[in-house]
Amino acid sequence: MPEIDSLFVTRLYRARLGAHDPAIDAQELEASCYSIAEDDEAGQAWCETEGYPGYTSYASLTDLPWRFPIFADLVRALDAHVAEFARDLQFDLGDQTLRLEDIWINILPEGGMHSSHIHPHSVISGTTYVTMPEGASALKLEDPRSARMMAAPPRRKDARQEMRGFVYVKPQVGDVLLWESWLRHEVPMNMSEEDRISVSFNYAWGD
Repeated sequence: MPEIDSLFVTRLYRARLGAHDPAIDAQELEASCYSIAEDDEAGQAWCETEGYPGYTSYASLTDLPWRFPIFADLVRALDAHVAEFARDLQFDLGDQTLRLEDIWINILPEGGMHSSHIHPHSVISGTTYVTMPEGASALKLEDPRSARMMAAPPRRKDARQEMRGFVYVKPQVGDVLLWESWLRHEVPMNMSEEDRISVSFNYAWGD
């Protein structure tokens, strides 16, 4: 019998946000996201200029944990999740740590989508989900080897998950997903009439 190993694995971390303290009130977090979006005129202008669907604070606000205490609590919980994922990835961090680099709000309305992208200059990226109405889009993850497959035939429809070119992950409210920042991903079109709200973030390696 041949021996076949799986090499160069891509890890995806999924857990309940509340698995680590402090507890985050989902309704308060949702209300805070809407309140920030309503007051953030610079962010609204950026979204309109760039043709960005809905709202994101990515290009306008860099101090969410300072502005709203619930975001400071959120970062403390995320720090614990990221530390757990880093142990699973068997990173040798030396004397440095993984620290929060960016955190931003995404409010994606009906018909909104985020095209395929990566998060350069970061180590671990992720998202926690504030609202996920019925019909809201999953997270689509792309095999990082896709550009190297050249003339390969397509995979069978019943291929094992780790063999597929794309994997769709349907998160629930209160989930946190983490992945290495080089992993290409996208958010397909939101088919729900309600907003899909999430908070995304990047962690960098340094002092």
